[in-house]
Amino acid sequence: MIQRVYRHPLVVRITHWVVALALLVLTMSGLQIFNAHPELYASDASTFAHPVLSIYSDTDAAGRTVGKLQIGSMVFTTTGLLGWTGDGMGGEEQRAFPPWATIPAYRDLADGRRWHIFFAWVLGLCALLYAAWAFKLIPSKTEIREVPEALKEHAVPWKIKATAHYNPLQKIAYFSVVFGLVPLAIISGLALSPSFDGWAPWVPWLLGGRQFARIWHFVAMFGIIGFFIGHFMMVVLTGFWNNLRAMITGWFAVEEAS
Repeated sequence: MIQRVYRHPLVVRITHWVVALALLVLTMSGLQIFNAHPELYASDASTFAHPVLSIYSDTDAAGRTVGKLQIGSMVFTTTGLLGWTGDGMGGEEQRAFPPWATIPAYRDLADGRRWHIFFAWVLGLCALLYAAWAFKLIPSKTEIREVPEALKEHAVPWKIKATAHYNPLQKIAYFSVVFGLVPLAIISGLALSPSFDGWAPWVPWLLGGRQFARIWHFVAMFGIIGFFIGHFMMVVLTGFWNNLRAMITGWFAVEEAS
């Protein structure tokens, strides 16, 4: 027998959708900003000759312009996706990320920063609203002991039954994002602001310097992207309409225990 349970309070539902939009815009505007200098350095300063990551264009043996991605000592050809892509206006240019991945689509660092800063405020305010409820995500000792069994169940995710409460893996995943990746993204983003550095110079110092702060910012961003990919896959596999309805109305359908 199916019963409906009220799973998501209004504040959770609102912040969920606003944060989803904010993270999308922050990612795309962040890639626009990164296009201005598409290199990362594992040092306190910009060691231009030794980036740990670089996206650029080069000329191949046939004289054609190709895109390149360098990670450490490894170099990959990424023409059309990274390094040499469309310019957003019908042509091609040396550009780290393509127009469809950035806001705005055309090259505009100033507008990219405006979008990024505005939605960073949106994310920060939503995080404050969500924080009080999010402490419920802290897994208990009993739930931590249940992790091995939960991992076995998730080996076949489409057979997982809907439950009224979050399982241990959900709590750990959400807790890691809410209290780990999102704060890291916010703090490392602040460390990249010269005005904030002047007020709190110890913040970039804690992160290893401004260049290391850029790396931490990207680590947090790609960690959040990875979470959302996994999150969306689980939503689809465990009942898309049931999960979607719950995040719109708050009501979630589960099998009533016998």
